[in-house]
Amino acid sequence: MRPSRKRAPSPTPLLIEPTRRESLRSGLLAWYDRQKRDLPWRRTRDPYAIWLSEVMLQQTQVTTVIPYWERFLQRFPTVEALARAPLPDVLAAWRGLGYYSRARNLHLAAQDVVARHGGKLPSTAAELLTLRGFGRYTAGAVASIAFGEPAPLVDGNVARVFSRLFEVEGLPGDRVREARLWALATELVSPERPGDFNQALMEHGATVCRPDNPLCLLCPVREDCLAWRHGRVNELPPAKVRAPPKRMTLALAVWAHEGRLLLARREEKGLFGGLWELPAAEIEADTPDSQSADKLTQSLGTPVRVEAVLGTVRRQLTHRSLTLRLLRVTGSKHPTRAPAFRELRWCTPEEASSLGMSTAMHKALEAALDAGVLPA
Repeated sequence: MRPSRKRAPSPTPLLIEPTRRESLRSGLLAWYDRQKRDLPWRRTRDPYAIWLSEVMLQQTQVTTVIPYWERFLQRFPTVEALARAPLPDVLAAWRGLGYYSRARNLHLAAQDVVARHGGKLPSTAAELLTLRGFGRYTAGAVASIAFGEPAPLVDGNVARVFSRLFEVEGLPGDRVREARLWALATELVSPERPGDFNQALMEHGATVCRPDNPLCLLCPVREDCLAWRHGRVNELPPAKVRAPPKRMTLALAVWAHEGRLLLARREEKGLFGGLWELPAAEIEADTPDSQSADKLTQSLGTPVRVEAVLGTVRRQLTHRSLTLRLLRVTGSKHPTRAPAFRELRWCTPEEASSLGMSTAMHKALEAALDAGVLPA
């Protein structure tokens, strides 16, 4: 009896008909060649500079990123320079961009690139995914733009474009929807010009296929768009339901001594990880000042007492409504180390201005100085 032969697996059916795929590729690439914005990271082939732009552009608008990108590269021009730099210096250069975990991960990944890859970024998406801070999108972006690998990517702009072009249903974040978007991106990415094609997709989503008031009459692939044909452009993708921001209240110790203020640097994790601040302790919104002093005593490891309430600073972050309560405090001992912080430092206002500090904390420091905590 002859042994039975195993059947070869059936090929996965294509999601995009070949003629339509080529029409989309050629239409978007031709439009990109004519209409792309002149952005500074598009004038370089340096993988490090391209990587930096992709990290900064996460959750941040292009116009905000450009000056930060240029200053950051002046200060840390190579992966090696970034890897050698102390984290507080990196965070100081990042101040104002927010989402500081991006800077911490960038720093850690740079150190890994130097230690494991001789200072050169890996050239494939699969290898890039082994580095800190590289998700599937960032790996695909850097691999395709910097190294020409036909790696797919999906960000918010691309997801919106695909939702409309291919009439993809489902809410943002839905696993079935996300899997379909990535499958479409994998099938559609141009093998000849993957970096330009991926940037064309993102550019199209940012400037034409916008969330509100999309410019369909200017769309180079309108005839291939199912949502446009079916009158559903404004329905797709459906808006994501966002949870209301969490309320967070911090008591800040404004402690002056001999023309200096006490500043603390947090451990390198959490919301403000690695950043400098007026020493803070989380409290409830209605916590009395005496109990706030107890919280600060625990954080600083030395007794403090509240002398005055200097005011309140409020900041709206993406996921938090932040209230900073400024308390002028003093104590019998002037601490130089504390259990809740990585390090303490007594600083003049000039010294404090050069430290890596969040925008919210910088506003609190300005409010403390305006309240006259240091002699003129």
